[in-house]
This record gives sequence, structure tokens and C-alpha cells, in this order.
Amino acid sequence: MVGVGTALALRQRGYQVTLMDRHSECRETSYGNAGIIQREALRPYAFPRRVLPLLKVACGSGNDVNYHWVELLRLAPKLARYWRNSGADRYPRIAEAYGSLIEHCLTEHGRLMNEIEIDDLVRKTGWLQAYRTPALLDLAASEAKALAVEQGLSCDILDTSALTRLQPALSHSLAGAIHWRDPWSVTEPGELVDRYVRLFLRIGGEFQVGTARTLEARSQGWRVHTEVGPIETEHLVIALGPWSERLIRPLGYHLPLFSKRGYHQHYLGGGTLSMPVLDLENGVMLAPMKRGLRISTGAEFASMDSPATPVQLRYAERALRGVLDLGIPTNSDPWIGSRPCTVDMKPIIGAAPKHRGLWFNFGHGHQGFTLGPASGRLLAELITGEDPFVNPAPFLPTRF
Repeated sequence: MVGVGTALALRQRGYQVTLMDRHSECRETSYGNAGIIQREALRPYAFPRRVLPLLKVACGSGNDVNYHWVELLRLAPKLARYWRNSGADRYPRIAEAYGSLIEHCLTEHGRLMNEIEIDDLVRKTGWLQAYRTPALLDLAASEAKALAVEQGLSCDILDTSALTRLQPALSHSLAGAIHWRDPWSVTEPGELVDRYVRLFLRIGGEFQVGTARTLEARSQGWRVHTEVGPIETEHLVIALGPWSERLIRPLGYHLPLFSKRGYHQHYLGGGTLSMPVLDLENGVMLAPMKRGLRISTGAEFASMDSPATPVQLRYAERALRGVLDLGIPTNSDPWIGSRPCTVDMKPIIGAAPKHRGLWFNFGHGHQGFTLGPASGRLLAELITGEDPFVNPAPFLPTRF
């Protein structure tokens, strides 16, 4: 989503643009997410600071986080910086900057959606943040209402009865939910990316299959090889999500990036939902998709290349018994992907400081699908020298 959003923004400004990917269709992180364009997500995911959540993670008793010890130890210095940036002295400034980009997500997606067919794909009905414990719902409801007033958002607080009237497939065991009404949800995230690609081609862009491993610096710019031959360009944008670090490190960039893995599985024949529902206390997202109900998990700290350990999905299946009839899984092996993250929770958008004509657009964490068009516009404005529509300083690579 980030790469396509950038390609569209540059093409709309008159650049000749070639979009390159190793797949002919969307198959990575933007394919496997919950499909929500989260207008309300003004505050990035902070590292837990309270003792109880940290103990749950350490003991493996919760489902929000799973980890491989080897990767956890390797990432320890970066996670320490993540923890530090989540403190009360730093987090408010980070959230303010982060929110300045998130607040434009619907507008920027909407501009693109006006040019394509979306009636079968996009629901503008929001999503539900559900709770099992009344006390936790009450606390979250107070915070949600305050955020809604402060940021001009719309949310409803639903008790058990109101929640089951809205989603009859859910049992009465839930205490209630926060209905965030502003966000949009997509019933096939990868298909929305592919439709944006077709829009890009329609307005004169080019698409080629190739690998970024072939990247070479040239005297007048950059060269990269595709299936149909080499391309030379003055400007090159790296928008490789969790793979970005592998490409930029040999070029001399050591940015504090890390990834969080996630899984999803589809189910058919069970209860139906009209919008995504997050079982917050179990770290499980339930999203109605074209191919059935998609269950997606929280974060896993593991190498992108290590074997799958979908223990969070199995936990989710057990946790959802008595809440919703899942039906049967449609595939034996769950999808697995990685979210590209930074230690200060903000994406990296801007010029690479050591190379002329090299630009970065990655590190969007859990919100690449939400932020793709907005961050693409911001980077395009930096490349063209326009006045940026948001302050770019908090996102520049030079902040590290």
C-alpha cells in the first residue's frame, strides 16, 4: 500500500514512474492485515509500561505478544529504545506527530477511491473494540470519549445488549464495545491495493516484476533490473516495508528498524459479522472478508525467515469458543507476514541523507494500509519541492 500510494502520488504530479515488486499481485503485509483504514488510530502502539501487561508477556500468559527468545535477545537494544520512547516524557510528542498524518488517511484514500469501483469492497461503517470485563470497558470508554471530543471523532459505547443487537452472532458473554464510526473497512485488502495499481497504470504509470537486490548506484542515479531488462532513474524510492533494512544496510544506513510478525486464518460456515471486531483482551481481530471470517493475531517477535509458530491463532480459536461460531478453517497453513516498525513508532519518510536521489518510505508499523496514500503524498511533495501538507520533520530519516 505504501509503495502504490507513493507511485500514484508521483504519477499524478507528472513524473514518469515505474512501480516494481517481486510479485505481480499484492501478497505481503498489505494483503494479510485486517483491512481497516483506522482514522481513530491517532496514537501509535506503545510498549507496555505497566507491570501486569509486561508480566503477562514475559510469562506467555497473554495473546497480544509471542516471541522467540533468540530474536528477543537480538532486538533487546532496539526494544529498550522503543520502551523509552513510550514513556510519558516522549510519547505525547510522538503521538501528536503520528496523528498529524493519520488524520488525513480517509481523505487521501478517498481521493483514490473516487477513481475506482469500491462498492463491493469498502464499508464505511467503522469497527468494534470489544471487551469482556466491565471495568476495562468503562476505563476504555472514558478514554475513547475524551479522544473523540478532542479530535472530532465519532464513537458509541455499547453495552452487552446493544452489541448483540448490532452483531447478533456474538454471544452475551461480552461486556460491550466501543464502536468507532469513522474508520472504513475493506473486505479484501490485497484487492484494494491491486485496484490502486490498475488506477496507476490507467494514468500512465508502468509496473514491472523484479527484485530490489539488483539495485546499483550509478553516476547519474540508480539502476535496477526487472524481468524485461534494466531501468535507470534519477530518483528511487525504497518502500519495501520489513525488507527495507536489508536493502539500505549495505548502503551505509543503520536505522533502528525491527519487525513484528503476524498471522491470519480464514473460516467459513460460522457466524457472520457486518464489521471488524477486536476482542481486545485476547488480542484477536475478527474481520469479515470475501473469503470468510479472517482471524488475525497480535505481534510476534521472531525473525522473518524463521519457521511459523502460529500459537496465537490456536489461542484465539480457544478464546473465541462461546463468543462466536467460527466455522471451519479454509486452509491448513495460516498466512504469515511482518509489520515494519521503528523504535519511535513513526514511519521514515524523506530523503536518504547519504545518497542523492534516494528516498525512504517505510516503517509504518501496524498502519501501512491506513497510511499508504497519505505518506505517499508527503514523500511526493518532498521530492517535487512542494509545500508539504503536514510537517515532515518528525518523519525524516535524519531524526536518527
